[in-house]
Parts: sequence; structure tokens; C-alpha cells
Amino acid sequence: MKNAPWLPLLRAELDEQSAYLPESGNFRIHLDANEAPPLLSDKARARLAEVASQTAWERYPDPTAARLREAIATYSGVTPSEVLVGVGSDELITILLTALGEAKGRSPRSVVTTTPSFVMYRMSSRLRGLPVLEVPLDASWDIPEKSLLAATQNTHPGILFLASPNNPTGTLFSLHRLRSVIEAAPEWLVVIDEAYIDYAELNQLELLREYPNVVILRTLSKVGFASLRLGWLLGPSGLVRELDKVRLPYNINGLSQKLGQVVLTELAAEIRQTCECVRVERTRLAQALAKIPGVSVTPSQANFIWFRTEVPAEKVFDSLKNQGVLVRSFHGRGGRLAHQLRVTVGTPDEDLEFLDALGRALSEAA
Repeated sequence: MKNAPWLPLLRAELDEQSAYLPESGNFRIHLDANEAPPLLSDKARARLAEVASQTAWERYPDPTAARLREAIATYSGVTPSEVLVGVGSDELITILLTALGEAKGRSPRSVVTTTPSFVMYRMSSRLRGLPVLEVPLDASWDIPEKSLLAATQNTHPGILFLASPNNPTGTLFSLHRLRSVIEAAPEWLVVIDEAYIDYAELNQLELLREYPNVVILRTLSKVGFASLRLGWLLGPSGLVRELDKVRLPYNINGLSQKLGQVVLTELAAEIRQTCECVRVERTRLAQALAKIPGVSVTPSQANFIWFRTEVPAEKVFDSLKNQGVLVRSFHGRGGRLAHQLRVTVGTPDEDLEFLDALGRALSEAA
């Protein structure tokens, strides 16, 4: 590349990475990003607009996000000193990797996670020069206990990322397997990503109390407030203080701080209502999918459904796109993922259109 004196200055890891870009194009129905459907009441929208209008646009936001952290603490059942707020879970992942990525005078920390799982664990780690080991989930898309234990015992202790419910499979990992892995890896920091926990039958907060090497990630992005870009980490107060040294100043803008506080206090019932509606629609959509010949469905604890088609997922995905319906396909990874797709639970009308489009896609592929 000519006239690029900056090229030799770039990290070598960038050569193997691509920017994280969602599928582009105009689609009638978006069921690819695991957003909640638009279920917020008019009263709630008016209240958010009222609070937003009171923003002091010329002022920096509270650098500690104190009131927001208090609201998160009350909502989550912890103390404010156990809360670190980030721009979605993504920033918190980078904070963790930056703070714990390299031991003093020793080789870089290792990162272990499962596959398939949230792609940012791998991307953010590799961009920081950290070795990443991805352990395949078992046949039921659950934690492969023995393989995961071997991975932590044979690599330099670092960070273990476990998304539960997992993305893209929607599975809530077995609690006894989680405990087994945590107890066998006391030198590792175990990060349990609960981005979709509001849709699950139970959470894993008890593990935070039982084990000093556990932290939990949560977010508002999946329950109807993705535009706020608010996520938080729950962990031991001592660790939170150290991680806070890595956090950039004023990382949470004033608007998100104020609106997030209102959402978690005044509008908490709206979150519960949204999640209940999605769970009901998730059941209906899963049952309808399971009735389609050649389709098998994995039981979901999230706001999306992981399903397999007998025909290649790539053909189904392309046909759906041509019909104006966007879902997520994982055929590019090959192997057992070549027939797997993920669809976000939408409104009843959106889901009905998706089912009709899927039927046509499968007929075309056949």
C-alpha cells in the first residue's frame, strides 16, 4: 500500500481480523440481532422523552455514574461497589482483557471460551495479542466439562468466558457443570455472560456469592433498550476497583445514565412485561418450527431460537434474504454449524411472515 507510513505501526493481529459489521441491506423483517420487539408502552416512551428533555447538553456526565450504579445494584441484588458500568457488554469484555491480559514479567494470559459462542470473546482477545482456545460445546450444546477442564489445566491461567444462556444456541448451561469448572479452575477469572438471563428460568447470581473468581455480565440491550448501549459487570468490590482504573473517563454518556436509571427503577415492570411476552411468543414460534419437516429446534432460554435444517443453512439464509427476511446463519464456520440458523423472536406478525418465508425457502432448496 503506497503512501501509508502508518502501516508498519499497526498490530500484526489486525491482518487476521475483519470489522464487526452486521448484514447490510434493506429488509422488511429484521430477526438477526436479538433485539426485543417494540413492546414499550406509550406512557413509558413519554416518560423517557420527558427525562431526555432535561439533559444538560453542555455538561459532562457523572464520571462515576453513581446513580445509575445504585439503580443497577438494587435491580441486581448487589451493592453499588460491586457494579462496573460499560458501553454494552462489549466494553466490559475489553476492560477485563486489558486489565488481566498480561501477568507482570510473564507471558500473556490465556483466554478460554466455548464454541459456538459470542464472537467478541475471540475477536477482542486476539486484537490484544492474547492466545484464545475455543472448546466445542457437546452434542446438546452444553458445557463439555472434561474438555473445558483440560483446557484450563493445560494453559496459562487467565480468563474463561462462558455465556449462559449461550449465544447462538440459546442454552442455559448446566449449573453443576458450571460449578465443577469453577471449582477446578481457582486461578482463572470465570466470566459468566448473562446477556439473555431475563428470558431464562433462573440466573447464576449465586455463583458470584459462592466463588471469589466469578464475575457476571448483564445488559439492557436484549430487553428493549439496545439503543442505550448499557451493560454492567457484577463482581467483588476489590476487583471492580481495579477494573475501574481501565475504564475510560465519562464512558457512559449523560443521556444513557439518566434513561438507564429510569428504566431500571420506574420502568422495571415494563422489562418484565416485555420478557414475558417474548417468552410466550418464543414457545409458539418454537412449536411452529418443530412442526416443519426437516427442521429441528434446540430448546431456548433466550430471546431467539437455534434451529437446524436438513438442507444447507446457506441456501435457506439466502432465500430468506431474497424474501426480505433477515436471520443469522452460521454456515461459514462449517462442520455441524453448516445447517444451523438463529432467529430472533419478533412480534407475532413478524414471526408468521418468517415462518411463511422459511417454508418457501425450504421448498426451493429441496
